[in-house]
Amino acid sequence: MGRCYLFGLCLLLGLLRAGRGLQNVTAQLFGAEAFGTLAAFGDFNSDKQTDLFVLRGGNELLIFLADQKEPYFKPKVKLSINQGVITSVVPGDYDGDSQMDVLLTTKPQNHITDELSVIIFWGRNQTLDSNRKTVLNKTFHDEPLIMDFNGDLIPDVFGVTNESDRPQILIGRSKTYLAQYALRYLKHDPGSELHKLEEQLTDCSPFQSANLYILPGEEKDHFNLFLTTLASSQNIQFETWVNKDGNFSRVTYIKQKPEDTVVVGQSVFADFDGDGQTEHLLPACADVTCHKSAIYLSKPGLNQWIPVLQDFRNKDTLWGFVPYKNNQSSVPITLHIGDYNMDGYPDALAILMNTSGSNQQAFLLENVPCNNASCRSVHRMFKVYWELSDLNQIKDAVVATFFDIYEDGILDIIVLSKGYFNSEFAIHTLKNNFEADAYFVKVIVLSGLCSNDCPSKITPFGVNQPGPYIMYTTVDANGYAKNGSAGQLSQSAHFALQLPYNVLGLGRSANFLDHLYVGIPRPLGEKSERKQEWTAIIPNSQLIVIPYPHNVPRSWSAKLYLTPSNIVLLTAIALIGVCVFILAIIGILHWQEKKADDREKRQEAHRFHFDAM
Repeated sequence: MGRCYLFGLCLLLGLLRAGRGLQNVTAQLFGAEAFGTLAAFGDFNSDKQTDLFVLRGGNELLIFLADQKEPYFKPKVKLSINQGVITSVVPGDYDGDSQMDVLLTTKPQNHITDELSVIIFWGRNQTLDSNRKTVLNKTFHDEPLIMDFNGDLIPDVFGVTNESDRPQILIGRSKTYLAQYALRYLKHDPGSELHKLEEQLTDCSPFQSANLYILPGEEKDHFNLFLTTLASSQNIQFETWVNKDGNFSRVTYIKQKPEDTVVVGQSVFADFDGDGQTEHLLPACADVTCHKSAIYLSKPGLNQWIPVLQDFRNKDTLWGFVPYKNNQSSVPITLHIGDYNMDGYPDALAILMNTSGSNQQAFLLENVPCNNASCRSVHRMFKVYWELSDLNQIKDAVVATFFDIYEDGILDIIVLSKGYFNSEFAIHTLKNNFEADAYFVKVIVLSGLCSNDCPSKITPFGVNQPGPYIMYTTVDANGYAKNGSAGQLSQSAHFALQLPYNVLGLGRSANFLDHLYVGIPRPLGEKSERKQEWTAIIPNSQLIVIPYPHNVPRSWSAKLYLTPSNIVLLTAIALIGVCVFILAIIGILHWQEKKADDREKRQEAHRFHFDAM
């Protein structure tokens, strides 16, 4: 009987979990408003739900606020500019009042010049006023990187301006100070040549940069800056800078692009092999048409490129990346990273085109164990997930990224595609039903500029903060040590579309996280570490870290919100089903026993009647 019950439980669980895949929920989320260019994510109204920043018509920004009723995202905040075209949106707290502001980059409507202007609209009481803004009086060669250079938890602006070919950092402390801006330059070691940052790289990829904060340990305890530079007409190289004395004054690492590559895409960063270190991932092409595409990985300390995906053939069709073209509907070759199946190894979304040029769509690149000699040193590789029905149905895809639609720790998918009226992109949202029984921890690090005494009594949950770094250690289901790490908002330009939080997959191990480390950038000249550790973190929880005060890590607070796993519901349903099955068997046996008792009583009565005679 025990085996029968176990079989019933497994059967019910199997049936309940059979519906894996994607589900199109666009109508539920947007209703009739599912069009525009998704530009950024952020919790604009501090309600612990992520809102969407969408561009329309070139000069209009709409903020879709998350709601509890359908449609779940409604355009509640609108901002228009009178002149120019908006090219990027970066939400953040640029004046330190713990309310979300919005930085826009714009270019002239008539495209007389490719120089970009930067405008910051100041948020107040969860609104934006077109009259409350600051226009930086310098233009940029390309979209800037938003980073925290001086460790004051107020975002700064990094880029190459029209003043100089040297990269500049505009440090913000207040509205007035940011309007005047303070300039700092990257300083090379004596005798080294300063490489000019270019707007375009081999006619393919715009200027790229990222900031990474590495947790203390093994002399990796400083805020790093990653740059893509052009030393000559075709000599693309990647430089890592370390801030040890208040200036990025030392190039610690220079790497050339992979051999035989002509087109280089946007660099992205992730803990690809789950060893607690951040790796550099680079999509590239061996020809200008990208008929021969590949994804390369570079590990810290290894002076080589390791291919983690080279097979782009599906049956008889060859696919490849979409080369960048300098027009409104084209975006750089970009990978968007997220742990789709929560197994602890980050997956990716990419836009691919078949070599005939007849179809362009989004594909999921799954992080799987390595099965060839070329990737053996990292033990992992990407595999294209060719068959995902709802994803395959979206034609002419332009951008695909991850997003936790229902704030349940499961990363869903948003896709932008061509074909909507007035040259606007169509927005598609796909709910993720795949591997929903795995575990995760969701971490968001705030600025910590206020704690319980915030202006206007607003508690900031989700003001986008670039620079924090998260790392955890735990034990997997087999008893082996497991590490994972991620940086928060390390990139901000050219459709980086990074989330203001990190979802770290834990696989199917329900063990507590032994250690969770959070670090933030140090201020100029400070030697003490800004890192805190929490122990025994419950899986399937959201951790909101408030580093207040900044220089006293032991006083930092962490708010823990639990998100029950779907497996709990599935198990409960399965157990209820088994109980009903057992009760049915008991009822049948009871009914049969009662029938047998009645038959025996009749026989006894009949026997007594004959004895009486």
